[in-house]
Amino acid sequence: MSQSLDRALTLLSGLAREAKTLDQLAEEIGVHKSTVLRLLRTLESHHFVRREGQRHYRLGSALFDLAQQALEDRDVRRSAQSALAGLNARTGHTIHLASYEDGEVVYIDKFEGRHSVRMYSRIGKRAPLHCTAVGKVLVAAMTPEKRADVVSRIDFFVRTPNTITTPSAYETELDLVADRGYAVDNAEHEDFIHCIAAPVRGPGGVVLAAASISVPKVLLDYDGLMGLVPELAAAAEEASVHSGWTGNRKGKSE
Repeated sequence: MSQSLDRALTLLSGLAREAKTLDQLAEEIGVHKSTVLRLLRTLESHHFVRREGQRHYRLGSALFDLAQQALEDRDVRRSAQSALAGLNARTGHTIHLASYEDGEVVYIDKFEGRHSVRMYSRIGKRAPLHCTAVGKVLVAAMTPEKRADVVSRIDFFVRTPNTITTPSAYETELDLVADRGYAVDNAEHEDFIHCIAAPVRGPGGVVLAAASISVPKVLLDYDGLMGLVPELAAAAEEASVHSGWTGNRKGKSE
């Protein structure tokens, strides 16, 4: 990667968190202000960055346009939308749609619950594979060869006291997920949230994404969460049919 491109991408990452001044950005990437100013002017000319007042810079509209186009290009997001919106309306809980990308979960759609507890996730946000229900669904659906490779690359860092911390325990969990057709995050990613997830399939049974219901533990206990599995499974099946699945449940993701 060229040095200028690397610096420009670092600037954009820094601005994703909050508006910053030229001095702050120069300090972050460790170069003179004149270099940062040249990069900012180029990014601004293409609407990737915009000035706010005299001193601050923020992300520009071009990034949001690109993000929306990238999301719309994911056919499963469009085809699953009505089924997941219906699940959200029926349960009142937060619904996610997530896909696998480069060793992580990526949330590609989200339907907010009616409760006020704020969740970690947002569209475009990445999350670990080992402690999320959607991650377990996506890895469990892989071919044995790919699954072994993916698991070998996971850093089993601890998020909560319930987080799975070893490859062997994770493999056992994946076998269970593949057998029963859904996964559980029992407060493994965030200690106040628990989730269930199921696969959304496409032609030939290939798993395209994972759909989940996420609920704060204060609103619903574990038994109550498990009681939502049939609702989730029905919605995931509806989304799968809309995505081209014809009933071959034996399909594996590539």
